[in-house]
Amino acid sequence: MTRGFEIVSKYADENITVPKRSTQQAAGYDFEAAVDITIPSVLSNNFFKGLNILSLGKLSKLRDNEDLQDILKPVLIPTGIKAYMGEGEYLQLVSRSSGPIKKRIMMPNAVGIVDADYYNNESNEGEIFFQFINFGLKDAHIKKGERIGQGIFLPYLLADGDDAVEKSDRKGGFGSTGQ
Repeated sequence: MTRGFEIVSKYADENITVPKRSTQQAAGYDFEAAVDITIPSVLSNNFFKGLNILSLGKLSKLRDNEDLQDILKPVLIPTGIKAYMGEGEYLQLVSRSSGPIKKRIMMPNAVGIVDADYYNNESNEGEIFFQFINFGLKDAHIKKGERIGQGIFLPYLLADGDDAVEKSDRKGGFGSTGQ
């Protein structure tokens, strides 16, 4: 087994669909939402409230950066899926092209990267999440089983001298590296 997808154990009995390509020439594997979820609109989304607070200079009631960091979080949509892949590969997560047009949602990081050592990590078993913000005026409702993004397996290259740099083993799940 070189690369592929599995269902995370907590979703084993939840009728989750393993990602698949929709057409013969599709590069991406379609990911679906594992749960019903709402992405709040620009009018009520904490992300945009946080930007408004910043732009208006209303930081006096915030504790350092902690409150602002909590306000500026996008919505994470669980997929119930984990991905395994070979050495020198990663899974690139991208939003569906119809997301901004139909639902007014977009990934604030534009591209997500799932490293090979994220698979079966101890904190979340390697479950893949897509993060979104909703720049529309109405809340976006995502139904379980609705396609939310695509994953594309890609190779990567290493810089000269990379083998001389000490690296640690992954300990956590989503967003755990580089802290």
